[in-house]
Parts: sequence; structure tokens; C-alpha cells
Amino acid sequence: MNKQTIILLRPHQYIKNLFVFAPLFFSFNLSMERIAHSIVPFVLFSIIASSIYILNDIKDIEEDKKHPTKKFRPLASGKVSISNAKSIFTILSLFALIGAFIFNINLFFVLLIYFLLNIAYSLGLKHISIIDIFIISSGFVLRLFAGSVSTGIVLSHWIIIMTFLLALFLALAKRRDDVLLSHKGKETRKNIDGYNLEFVNASMVLMSGVIIVSYILYTVSNDIINKFHTSNLYITTFFVMLGILRYMQITFVEQKSGSPTKIVLKDRFLQFTIIAWLISFIGIIKL
Repeated sequence: MNKQTIILLRPHQYIKNLFVFAPLFFSFNLSMERIAHSIVPFVLFSIIASSIYILNDIKDIEEDKKHPTKKFRPLASGKVSISNAKSIFTILSLFALIGAFIFNINLFFVLLIYFLLNIAYSLGLKHISIIDIFIISSGFVLRLFAGSVSTGIVLSHWIIIMTFLLALFLALAKRRDDVLLSHKGKETRKNIDGYNLEFVNASMVLMSGVIIVSYILYTVSNDIINKFHTSNLYITTFFVMLGILRYMQITFVEQKSGSPTKIVLKDRFLQFTIIAWLISFIGIIKL
């Protein structure tokens, strides 16, 4: 497998699949068996996600050629042929779905829903504004369910709600970058007419507020207080607010919201905030 083929798979995007481990983390039942049962869906989700990225690149090849950064992608630049990309797409999608079917039939159905939903997205739904970001956000919720059905851990409705809202917030930030490109005469998406800066900015502010309120309600809910035997988890809201504000600063001030994954991987401020949140969350529960 050469370098361009690896780039085609977008392994840096696998960080999104860490949401598969969220049910395990929030259950605080870290048995070796459950950890192993979370690793399998993480791997299979990464494989099927790569197949979807390839399908997107095939469908978007002409639009990507007009994009200032996406034009360097393997397909848009011509470094990988469409026929080879189609073969890799088929192999990866079959491997992931068959592997899920063998491992856990419920995981198979979760991956199948994700696969079909994203095929519909690639074939046309991504061109419908608002619907496109809802599909992207639903993919993150399906990652939660992949971890849930593989480990037998029941998902809290709070986790589902906050994951969907956070994903929606990040998707809006990404669309904002597309709007900025369209203002520079570099329109790369057919659905961009359904967005403008005023709409996206207002939607992001709305989502940020709802995320923070939802997280506060989660930390002070009776179910969570009884489960973790502490009423002090609300203190961790400090880091949630810090992370949200930092991301909004990157989006509105620095105007670099095109790739949420790259932002998380490169921004030290956000990395510190996430680590501090983890340490404080675990620390409060263990006290």
C-alpha cells in the first residue's frame, strides 16, 4: 500500500471513531473484556468510514479540483485512479460489514445503517442544506451505538443528546469555512446557497449554548449523581465552556474551521482542555 492510497483512506479521521469508546468511558466499567469489545467496533468503524471517504472523493472529484486544499487529494490530483479507488471501496466496505456480522449482529446493523445513510449522503443528500449536517451528526450517534451494542452498555439519553449537538456544532463550523470560500469565488458545494455567515454564526452560537446547558443538566441530574455518588461533576463544566469558546475563537477569529479533526490534532489549547476535562471528570468521581 503506497502513500497516496493511505492518504485516500484518511487515517487522521479515525479520531472521530473514539466516540465508540464513549459508552465504556461513561460507564466506568473498564473490564478487559469490554475494552476488547470496544476495540473491534472501533477498527471496523474506521474501515467502513474509509470506504465512505473514498466514495465521497469519487463523487466529489470535480468539486475537489476547484478547492484550494482538497485539490491535492489523491483522486482530485490524479495520483490514484478512479478504478483503483472503486476496488478499494468495495474491499473495505465488504470486509467491515462481514466482520461486523461475524462479531455481533447488532453491530452489523449499526454499520449497515451508517453505510447506507452515507451512501445516500454521497449520492445526493449532501446537496440539501441542513439535512447534510444532520446526517453527519447522526454518524457520531451511530458510533455511540456501535460501542453500546458491542459491550452491552446501555446508553444514557444525555450522552446521545450531547454527542449529536456537539457534532452539529462542528459540522456548522465546517460549513462556515465553505461559506468563506464561496465569498472568495471558490464555491465548492452545491448546498452552499442554503448557508450564509449570518445563519451559520447564529446557529453555532445557539448550539454552543444548548451544549453547555445540556452538559450542566447532565452533571446535576439525579441519575448521574446516584450513579457516580457525587454532586460535584458540575465543576467540569468549566472545561466544557473553555473548549467551546476556544473552538469558536478558532472559527470566528482565526477562521480556520475547515477540518475539525486537524484542529483537535494540532491545537494545543484544545488538547489541554480535553485532557484537563478528562482528569477532572475522573478525579471527581474517584474522590
